[in-house]
Amino acid sequence: MKVHTEETQATITPEKAVQFLKEGNERFINNLKINRNLLQQVDALQDGQWPFAVILTCIDSRVATELIFDQGLGDIFVVRIAGNFVNQDILGSLEFSCNIAGAKLIVVLGHHNCGALKGSIDAEKVEDLGMDNLNHLIYHFDPIINEILQEGEERTSENKDLVDRLTYANIRHTINDIRHQSSILRKLEKQGKIKIVGANYDVKTGIVEWL
Repeated sequence: MKVHTEETQATITPEKAVQFLKEGNERFINNLKINRNLLQQVDALQDGQWPFAVILTCIDSRVATELIFDQGLGDIFVVRIAGNFVNQDILGSLEFSCNIAGAKLIVVLGHHNCGALKGSIDAEKVEDLGMDNLNHLIYHFDPIINEILQEGEERTSENKDLVDRLTYANIRHTINDIRHQSSILRKLEKQGKIKIVGANYDVKTGIVEWL
C-alpha cells in the first residue's frame, strides 16, 4: 500500500476522506486490514507527509486511531487529549493540519465509557485525590453536565444514561467550539475545503458510529 503524496492528497475531497475512514473501520471490525510494508512507508515519508484527515480523540489506549480506521503511516494526523475537547493549542494543531498540511477532514472522535467524562461527573471524588491539573481538566465538562442533567437526576458515573448523554453532548460541543474559536477552520469549512464531523467509538464492538 503506497503512501499519500502531495498529488494524491490534492485529489481527495472531504467526502472522500470520510469514506476512507468508514471503509477502514469496516475492514477493522471484519479483521480484513490492508497489508502494508511499514518500513517502506517510513522510507517513502522521510521527506514529507500528506495526511488526508486529522482525528481529535481521547488518550484512551483502547482508541488506537490508526488501527480502528486501518490507516498507515502518513495517512492521518491524530490529536489526543483526555475527553477529546479543544483548547488554544489543540486548535492551533488543527489549523496547521488543515490550512498548512492540507488535511480535508476533522473528526471529533469520542468513545463509550470515557474515564475523563466519568471523572468529570464524579468531580468531587476526583478533587480529593489532590491532582490540581487533572481537576482543571475535568471541570472543563461541568457546563455540559449542568446543561444535560435532568431535574432530580443523580449526578454519578454509575448513571450510565448520563455518561452516554455526556459522551455525545461533548462531541457536539467540541465541534461547535472548533467552529466558533477558529476563524480559519470556519472559513475552510464554509468554502467546502474541509468537513468537521463527529463520531463515537464503541469499545465493546470496535464500531465507529458517525454522527
